[in-house]
Formats: sequence, structure tokens, C-alpha cells
Amino acid sequence: MNVAVIGSGTMGSGIAQVAATSGCTVKIYDTNEQALQKSKQSLEVTLSKLVEKAKIDENEKNRIQNAISYVNTLQELADSNLVIEAIIENLDIKRKLFSELESLVAPETILASNTSSLSIASIAASCQKPERVIGIHFFNPAPLMQLVEVVPAVQTSEEVLNKTVQIISDWKKVVAVAKDTPGFIVNRVARPFYSESLRIYEEGVADFATIDWSLKTIGNFRMGPFELMDFIGHDVNYVVTETVFTAFYFDPRYKPSFTQKRLLEAGYLGRKSGRGFYDYSKELPKPTEDLTLAKQIFERVIVMLINEAADALFLNIASAKDIDNAMTKGVNYPKGLLAWTDELGIDWCVNKLDELYNEYHEDRYRCSPILRRMNKENKTFF
Repeated sequence: MNVAVIGSGTMGSGIAQVAATSGCTVKIYDTNEQALQKSKQSLEVTLSKLVEKAKIDENEKNRIQNAISYVNTLQELADSNLVIEAIIENLDIKRKLFSELESLVAPETILASNTSSLSIASIAASCQKPERVIGIHFFNPAPLMQLVEVVPAVQTSEEVLNKTVQIISDWKKVVAVAKDTPGFIVNRVARPFYSESLRIYEEGVADFATIDWSLKTIGNFRMGPFELMDFIGHDVNYVVTETVFTAFYFDPRYKPSFTQKRLLEAGYLGRKSGRGFYDYSKELPKPTEDLTLAKQIFERVIVMLINEAADALFLNIASAKDIDNAMTKGVNYPKGLLAWTDELGIDWCVNKLDELYNEYHEDRYRCSPILRRMNKENKTFF
């Protein structure tokens, strides 16, 4: 199978490695020759490390490298069976690219976007054959992260969806099929991990370090929300929050935080700039190790995450299995949120959300109808 990847950044290079490892012939396209060379060098380093760790041998390393070629003209992608775009998150630029691509490749070639939150329907609308356009959203780093969100647009044909799911499964990835709504599964459902933690901080309940410690200690999350936002970078994390908020017609559940906005405006982008919520030039602050406080923080964040996951199911964004797979395989949550709901008890979740709503009278704390319905009928998700 001939695969083309457009964009030779970290994500594009990672996707190319995944495809080549699975036996595809891959072309990476970029107009920037230096970026192509950097991609080639990065692959050499990555594969050499895998050889050192005895994950692959020299023959396999050479096979993968020889399967990938680096090109700087779109015409060289004409023989592709699948094209995956992994460029800047700008809808106009993507639409222009897809329109141009369509005239170069065969009519049956699948055209895919790796966008994390933009409308696949809008990208597809730029093509004469929109039925062959689909979202294939990998997570970073693509070779390591198991999850891929496959997102059909309203125009995408059933055949293209089925073919795409089969291809990505053959690449040994866990597929979650998601509806074409802002943020798909992961970037939508994960928002409260950040937003409710920021709200807890802004209310003066606890500092960054204590909130991070609480969610790692009680919830077994690998990273706390402030550590994670600093790791992702506020130029990425805040912008996704703002995009989802705008795309959902300013639903208060997705409201961004001024605390994070001010960091972005100051250029404090997190680890990449040396300062974000934490100043990485200094010793990091110690948390207040109060287990009662930690439990309160964890319960408030987890019930908001659960509510978002339940609402995604209620609105048919994805199946219960795909939602839970998305959160465990896509962002390394310790448990699927719907399975976690069953464990904590749907009645507990409903009561906790009602308690928050009664305290704040804000729409962000409204309980998803599916939780109320299942609580009344004494049902569980699994």
C-alpha cells in the first residue's frame, strides 16, 4: 500500500514511521527541505534506539528506512492509496491543500486529515468527491500511542470508513470511531481535567502542586493537570480549549480560564519556555499533603470528567467502549471514565453533580440526562 504523509513535523514523521513499520511504502511531503532532512535524521535516531533496546534488528531498521522517501512536490504523491495530512491547524490552509490534492491522486484514493478538532465536513466540502475524505487523528508520539480516532464526516462513504478502520487496525492501533463534533472524543471529554482544576485553583481551594498531587495520589493519574498543561504547552492546550468553547457556541462547560490565558500572553508556555504554571528554573513547590482535601479535589474533577464522558455517549459521539478506550489509550487515564462511573456508582455521580449545581447554579455543573435516566433505571454502563 502506498501512503503519503503531508507535513514532516513530529506528528507527520511519527505517522510515517507507523505506516512503514506496518509494511507500507511511504512518502513524506514537505516544502521545507530542512524539515525533511530533520525528519530523516530523527527517524535514524529513533530506530537506532529501538535496535539498542533489541525491539528491532538492523535488517528491520533498514527496511523501515528504505520504505520511506522524502519529497518536496505534491505531484510525487500521485500514486498514493491513502494520503494523511498533518500540517498546521488552519482550516483554510487544509481546504486549499485537499482541493489541490484531489486533482493529483486517483479517484479512489482516501484523503485523510490528522486534525485534532477541526471540522472534517468542512475539509471534505473543498473536494469534488467529499465521500473519500475522513479524519484519522493520531496522538503524539504516534509510534507509541495506541489510540487513533477515526472520524467520518457527514459526506464520508461507509466504504471509506470501513476501509480506514481496517487499515488503522492493520497498523496495530486501537481504533475509536467518533462523530465529527468539536474535539472528537479525547479533546472534548478531557477538558474538565484542566478546566475544573483551574477553577479549583482560582477559587483558592488549593495551589497547583496540591491539585496535581491530589489527582496523582487519589486518582492514580500519571501527571497532574498543571504538570500536563505545562508539558503540552499553553500555546497548544489553551488554544484547543478556546477552539472547543467557540465551536460549541460558547457552552459554559468548555469556558477557558483567564489564569491560563495570561500565561500564554506572557509567553510562559510551560516546559518549552522554562516557565508555565511552574517555574522550571527553580525547585518545584511542595504540595500540601492533606488527604481529606485531596479527596475533595479528586471527586470534583472526576465527576466532571464522568459527566462529560456520559454526555458524549448520550449525544452519540461514540460508543461506551470507544469512549473508554479513547481515554485510556489516548491520554493514559488509569481507567475508562464510564467504567469508573460504574465503580463509583451512578447515584453518587448524580448526587455530586447536583450538589455542585446547587452550590454554584452554573450550567457547567448540569448533570447529563443519561446519568439521571440510568440512575432511575438502576443500570450501569458495562
